[in-house]
Amino acid sequence: MMPVPGSGLAKGLAVTLRTMTRRSVTAHYPDTQPELAPRTRGVIGLFEENCTVCMLCARECPDWCIYIDSHKETVPAAAPGGRERSRNVLDRFAIDFALCMYCGICIEVCPFDALFWSPEFEYAETDIHELTHERDKLREWMWTVPEPPPLDPAAEEPKEIAAARKAADKAAEKAEACRAQAEAEGGDAE
Repeated sequence: MMPVPGSGLAKGLAVTLRTMTRRSVTAHYPDTQPELAPRTRGVIGLFEENCTVCMLCARECPDWCIYIDSHKETVPAAAPGGRERSRNVLDRFAIDFALCMYCGICIEVCPFDALFWSPEFEYAETDIHELTHERDKLREWMWTVPEPPPLDPAAEEPKEIAAARKAADKAAEKAEACRAQAEAEGGDAE
């Protein structure tokens, strides 16, 4: 049996009319802010105090969109008779978000936890050259990074925390012993 000419058009118009009478479910973005998941990946934030200028993030970036400049400074000896040391000082840290593909490799390879995902996503620019954000802007985004989820109480304590606790306890015992010795010597002088 042959379809009636124009029946396809009538079915299409019926679907259109049905859809036009329904309420819209589209959230219009600027007026309605989206509800983001707690650990949403938006933009990369920089915690500058942790950056040692090791350059791992820039070397591992597949897009080569991370620009780092630094210089060396000499640090005086910590103890008398000790050696002077040199350390890298960060001069420039920039990410070109026009090139970035948001893979997160830079965040994964950072051994000092200097880079984090921020849920901030409203950083559009009218000029592509303005998408290269310097460390000041990256530092601003760092404060939008949510706290990490709490550790599971039944989980084993991380070895780093156990080592830090052991070192702190040992230092406290040593300080207590020194204080006790000083009190004993002060008592002998009388």
